[in-house]
Amino acid sequence: MTPLNILIGLVVLAGIYFLVLYNGLVSLKTRIEEGWSQIDIQLKRRADLIPNLIETVKGYAKHEKGVFTEVTKARSALLGAKSVPKMAEASDMLTSALGKLFAIAEAYPQLRANENFVQLQKELSDTEDKVAYSRQYYNTIVNEYNIKIRTFPNTLFNEMLGFLEKEFFAASEEERKAIKVKFE
Repeated sequence: MTPLNILIGLVVLAGIYFLVLYNGLVSLKTRIEEGWSQIDIQLKRRADLIPNLIETVKGYAKHEKGVFTEVTKARSALLGAKSVPKMAEASDMLTSALGKLFAIAEAYPQLRANENFVQLQKELSDTEDKVAYSRQYYNTIVNEYNIKIRTFPNTLFNEMLGFLEKEFFAASEEERKAIKVKFE
């Protein structure tokens, strides 16, 4: 083997390495975008259910305007959020407000028996499950991507190729608190 053949072989191997690295990172980045899209879809679905839920509860609990306002503000914040941290924060705010709304519903047995309310509550619960799954999928892919760009020798080239770390969709302090159930 001549030195020229060895040099050509090394250049070809380096080219193949960069091609595999780049394509792998593009694939993971696309999966992250897909995961984020799924979270966004489910959060929008959740936000779309809320006006119907509020209207159903309003018929029974007319004097609870503060909670309705809080839910409406939280919904608006969720729809207006553009980044992962802002959307996570707005989602947490909405979760808290919905908790208060359902607490009000507990005080009205005829509301809990209302078919529309029961159906909306079921759809919202189903959506919450989908949000949780979508968050888990997104975070799994972000983790895989971040590991790939942090490992050696990839870490030497990822910024040059335009691949930077992504943020996780994290739970807030409010979501981490234990839920207290009271029967009075």
